[in-house]
Amino acid sequence: MAKTRDRLSDTAETIRPFVERAVKDQEIRNNVRDAFDAAREIYSELIGPRGMVPLAVRVAGDEDIQDNLRRAVEDLRKAANRMQGKNDHSGRNTTLLLAGIAIGVLFNPVTGPATRSWLKSLLGDGDEDFTYQGNNSPN
Repeated sequence: MAKTRDRLSDTAETIRPFVERAVKDQEIRNNVRDAFDAAREIYSELIGPRGMVPLAVRVAGDEDIQDNLRRAVEDLRKAANRMQGKNDHSGRNTTLLLAGIAIGVLFNPVTGPATRSWLKSLLGDGDEDFTYQGNNSPN
C-alpha cells in the first residue's frame, strides 16, 4: 500500500505544473474546448446505425468531417504544446527570414550598391558620398 501511495504522490507532483498551467491559461482552455466542439460535431455527424465500412467511406469522402478532424487535432496539439511550455516561434522565424533576405540583398555584389544607394536616397542622405575608410593609422 505504501508503494502505491508513493507512486500516486510522485505522479501528482509530476502533473501538478501541467494542471496549474491548464487552470490558469485561457488559451489552453480555449484550445481544448475548440477541440472538444470539433470532436462533438464529428461524432454527431457519424453517429448512427452504420457499420465501420460505411463510416470509413463517409469519413474519407466528406470534406466537412475531414476539416473538423484536422481542426480537432490542431487544437489538441496547440493545447498540448502550451501545456508543455512550448512557444510558437513563427513570428521570430519570419523576422529572421526577412532580416536574412534583406542582408542578402544589401550585401549582394550585384544588387547591393544599387539597393544601398536607393536606401540612402530614401532616407535623405542620397546626396552625400560615403566611402568606408578602414583603420589607416600605422601601429
